[in-house]
Amino acid sequence: MLLLLLGIVLLHIAGLVLLFVSTIVSVWTSGETSTSDLWQNCSTISVGSHCDPGSAGEWIQAVQALMILSIIFSCISLLLFFCQLFTLQKGGRFFLTGTFQILASLFVMSGAIIYTVMSPQWVPDTEAFGYSYILAWVAFPLALISGLIYVILRKRE
Repeated sequence: MLLLLLGIVLLHIAGLVLLFVSTIVSVWTSGETSTSDLWQNCSTISVGSHCDPGSAGEWIQAVQALMILSIIFSCISLLLFFCQLFTLQKGGRFFLTGTFQILASLFVMSGAIIYTVMSPQWVPDTEAFGYSYILAWVAFPLALISGLIYVILRKRE
């Protein structure tokens, strides 16, 4: 049972780290002369570089908010898991922990979908999606799987 709990916590932490990295690092899209993320869109020209802030549209603010909410809900879920681990009755399920983690996965999925649909307005067509964008999509199933495991998991003595 201890190995199962350790595996679940490691899965949760791996998803949380991916959420942090994908939200903070500025490579959601990248090209030869520019990169963009949730916070700014930078391009390098012969004279220097030019960055536009991420507040250029409502959709990018929605993606920012959803990614931040996914991090917050995943952190709350991890804290709730440790609290429930010591206070939950024997045979009880981690419903609250699982609910928060599933909500975190839905938030990151929604943010990535909005970015996918709306990014052609934000970045040039010559750019490709970067590794932060891919990490956000990888964080989605990790968070969803760990949330489902929490819902199914029963506390044993």
